[in-house]
Amino acid sequence: MKNRQLGKNGFTISEVGLGCWQFGGDFGPMDENTAMDIMEQAVTSGVNFFDTANVYGDGLSESLIGRFMQQSSTPLTVASKFGRGDVYPNNYTPDTLRKSVEASLEKLQMNSVDLLQLHCIPTEVLQQGDIFDWLRQLQQEGLIKAFGASVETVEEALICLKQEGILSIQVIFNIFRQKLIPELLPQAKEKGVGIIVRLPLASGLLSGKYTQASTFAETDHRNFNRDGKFFNVGETFAGIPFATGVEIVEKIKPLVPADMSMAQMAMRWILDHDAISVIIPGASSTKQAKENAAISALPTLPEELHQALAKLYKENIQQHIRGAY
Repeated sequence: MKNRQLGKNGFTISEVGLGCWQFGGDFGPMDENTAMDIMEQAVTSGVNFFDTANVYGDGLSESLIGRFMQQSSTPLTVASKFGRGDVYPNNYTPDTLRKSVEASLEKLQMNSVDLLQLHCIPTEVLQQGDIFDWLRQLQQEGLIKAFGASVETVEEALICLKQEGILSIQVIFNIFRQKLIPELLPQAKEKGVGIIVRLPLASGLLSGKYTQASTFAETDHRNFNRDGKFFNVGETFAGIPFATGVEIVEKIKPLVPADMSMAQMAMRWILDHDAISVIIPGASSTKQAKENAAISALPTLPEELHQALAKLYKENIQQHIRGAY
C-alpha cells in the first residue's frame, strides 16, 4: 500500500481508504461481525484511513468504527462529517456543530476527531462562511484536529478552497464525472488542499457487474434514490440513470486492459491524477476490501487509455449526468 499526503502539512494516509457508509445499513442490512471483519481485512491490507459520517445509520457506522479501534492496535486516521440529518438545511449554529462533534467523539471513542468534514451543506451556507470560523474554534479547542468539506459541485469546492486552514475537500470523481479535472484539481494541488474521492465506482456501476435486470434491497439507496427523491441524485450511480449507466459500461469494457478488472481500471484511473489524496471505496465483504486495497499496487494506466476515456466522457457520458455537478 502506497501512502499520500492529505493536504499540506496534513496526515500521511493510505491512498486507498475505506468508505464506511455501508456500515450504517444504507446499502442493505450488515451485521456487526461482517463490519468488523471488513475493517480488519482493510487494515491488514494496509488501509489506515476510514471515512464515515454522523448520519450513517444514525451513528451506527461511527459506533462500529469506535468498537473496532478499541480492539485494533493499528493507528487509524478517521474522518467524520456534520451537516445532514436534523440540521439540514438551515439549523447550522455553533451549538449544533459542537453537540454533533461531541456525539461523534463518544461513538468513535476518541478524544479528538482527526478530520471533521462539512457534509454537503447548502451552497449559501458555504458562501456565508461563518461555519468555518466555528470549525476553527473547535480545532483550537482540540475537539477536531483538522477540518474539510464534502461537496456536491465544482462551484462549492472552489468556494471552500478560499477558506484559510481547510485541509481537504471530498468530491464525487470517477470515469462518469470528469468535470473536476481542468479547474478544481489543479487549484487544490496548488493550494495544498487534499482531495478525498467518494463513489469511485459510481455506486458499483463501474465494477461492470450489473445488468439491466440487476435489483437492490429495498433499504439500498441504489433502489430508493435512483432519481434523487431523498438526497442529491449524484450520490447514486453518480447521477447517471441506471439503465443508461449499464449501456455506457458496455462501451467502456473493451477499453479495460487485459490484466485488469473493470473496477481495478476505474479506481486506478482516479489514482493516476496526482492531485488526489485518497479514494474511499466501500466494501460489503472482506474479499472486496482486499481487492480494493490492491489497487495501490497496480501500474499507472497508459496515456492513450486516459485520452480514450476522456473522449468517451465528452461524447457519451456528460450529457446524461443529472443533479448538481
